[in-house]
Amino acid sequence: MTDPKIPPQTQDTMPGRESEMDPAPDWAPKFPGVGKLDGKVALITGGDSGIGRAVAALFAREGAKVAIAYRSESGDAEATGKIVEEEGSEALLIEGDLGQRDHADSAVAQTVERFGKLDILINNAAQQYMDWPIEEKLTDEMLDDMISSNVKAYFYVTQAALPHLGSGAAIVNTTSVNAFKGNDSLVGYSTTKGANLAFSRSMASGLAERGIRVNAVAPGPIWTPFIPGTMPAKMVEDFGSSTPMGRCGQPWEVATAYLFLAGPDGSYYTGQTLHPNGGMIVGG
Repeated sequence: MTDPKIPPQTQDTMPGRESEMDPAPDWAPKFPGVGKLDGKVALITGGDSGIGRAVAALFAREGAKVAIAYRSESGDAEATGKIVEEEGSEALLIEGDLGQRDHADSAVAQTVERFGKLDILINNAAQQYMDWPIEEKLTDEMLDDMISSNVKAYFYVTQAALPHLGSGAAIVNTTSVNAFKGNDSLVGYSTTKGANLAFSRSMASGLAERGIRVNAVAPGPIWTPFIPGTMPAKMVEDFGSSTPMGRCGQPWEVATAYLFLAGPDGSYYTGQTLHPNGGMIVGG
């Protein structure tokens, strides 16, 4: 697989708008669905674009009804909702800040009210800032925003979801290659992704006896709105070309990891991390 050349570009919002990216990310599932998630209900945070959109599309193709929680990118969220419906499923769009406990509780409640249950939770939404050198660039507001979105929201949504998750349910959390190798341009973000990894492993241990599996996905450089929305244009040019595979990944290539961990194929996986990262060797 080869990717088209990624030109320099940047956006004035974070995490950015998928509709403005050049080239457009490839989120579309590549294979026919076989019903791996028939009858399931999934809540995907950050489901409006990027990896979240690809997961929503793939889950819908495999038979799941999908609740899409997003912060404020209504245009992207509406487009993803239509994608889910075009796959023959149902979508629920939930806008708001999951770093606020009341909204996290509401997002889960709306999902259960609409679809009657909850089987799969994908904690994926996040915020990211370039912050090196940290003594000059990392402000209190940036750090608070990342901790709220990337750490507190994972706790809040999971806490709200657990009363509705029975034996056989699955939680998949998005961490990052940066949790394993570090990134001196993204110190705050990398730190919160390390927290997501520890959260996943700890929750897996605690929930195993209840039959709830908890795993993580640690993407490498993936072409999502995070990239032009948080990086200067020069860094975006040829994004991902330094990986062993010589390119960035596309969202659909990451979504398959979430399907594996959330579905029946991953039934003996808990406390584990999958690494779609283009060949970077990391521990764990």
